[in-house]
Amino acid sequence: MTQALLLIDLQNDFMPGGALAVPRGDEVVKVANEYIKSFKDGLIIATQDWHPADHKSFASNHPGKKPFVDVVMLDGLTQVLWTDHCVQNTHGAEFHDDLLPIPNVFCKGEDPNVDSYSGFFDNGKKHQTQLDAFLKENKVDKLVVMGLATDYCVKFTVLDARALGYQVDVVEAGCRAVNLHANDDKAAFATMLAAGARIV
Repeated sequence: MTQALLLIDLQNDFMPGGALAVPRGDEVVKVANEYIKSFKDGLIIATQDWHPADHKSFASNHPGKKPFVDVVMLDGLTQVLWTDHCVQNTHGAEFHDDLLPIPNVFCKGEDPNVDSYSGFFDNGKKHQTQLDAFLKENKVDKLVVMGLATDYCVKFTVLDARALGYQVDVVEAGCRAVNLHANDDKAAFATMLAAGARIV
């Protein structure tokens, strides 16, 4: 079995003090580094939110709308509005300074008209990143996943990975959640488990 370590969005804007901070998100970096150092027999991959400044998921691009509160329709999908985050070529979009170098990085969220929580597809499943093709090219059949945030990008990446046929282990200690609603993290883990992922 060929496996890959898949680190989700360990970027400055998702860390404490960042534009879209995930509570205790920085704690994940240490866990990720431990896995990177011990991951000798597989690929190491990261996803990176990489939004244009005019991304329609930003509340700032909808006059009078508030982040985390207001919801709009985006490309036919219900979209929670966020603060501006992970804008291309900004410090906020860069990986956390303490994160060890990642040899393979796949960007997502580049289309201003649709959000992309998953590392594989945009939320409307209309466009695909190069991640699946890269994994298949390297004959990867198992993913070890962790990152930010449990209830959004981790969850949707894991669900797509399972739908694409990958075995998936989700490292619970290496995930933190936004928790817009109480217990969103617990619900996310339950959903991933129901889809056939293992929580380790």
